[in-house]
Amino acid sequence: MMKIVYATGNADKVREIKEILKGCPAELVPMSEFPPLEVVEDRGTFSGNAGKKAYEVSAHTGLPALADDSGLVVEALDGAPGIYSSRYAGDKAAYADNVRKLLFKMRGKRNRKAAFVCVSVLYLPGGEIFTARGKLEGVISKEPSGEGGFGYDPVFYIAKKRKTLAELGDEEKNAISHRGEAFRKMAEIIRKLASRDSLSVTEESGAARQEDPAQ
Repeated sequence: MMKIVYATGNADKVREIKEILKGCPAELVPMSEFPPLEVVEDRGTFSGNAGKKAYEVSAHTGLPALADDSGLVVEALDGAPGIYSSRYAGDKAAYADNVRKLLFKMRGKRNRKAAFVCVSVLYLPGGEIFTARGKLEGVISKEPSGEGGFGYDPVFYIAKKRKTLAELGDEEKNAISHRGEAFRKMAEIIRKLASRDSLSVTEESGAARQEDPAQ
């Protein structure tokens, strides 16, 4: 089983990703098991930030590292908050602070279309990089609703469900969410890598047996 460090200190994300990757041939190791590392997310795209986190965490731990960068993209706000979603109301902003700022910015806006975007990146110590992307479209509601989820979930309304993400159960949310889509794709990548590594080990073992004069 592949041991992979998940490059985040966000406990909510760790819980969600573990649920999505359940059954995948990988052991997710939290960053809390290693010396502290601060990665500055200074890239201009979701993929850039995710790639940087995965690379630096892999270099720091010596293990494969899995990272993601995700955020809310709102049409009427020219794509904001985007890569700044987690710190929209400030570097130490709570979820509720970000939601309040978003609703303030959306006052009087008739176009309330938005999308959640997630890019996940797996970096292997040998330099291989694998990327998967997910997207969920919806609209920004005029007030929060629901107690589940986290972040902007209480104001992200899904028309087909007639509910916000925060009103959905974990399983239902993961089945449609941007992060669920990205990490289901990543799970397939991990399964293929696990099969590849297993085949490689088998071939190497076979070669060793053939060359062993004691057999």
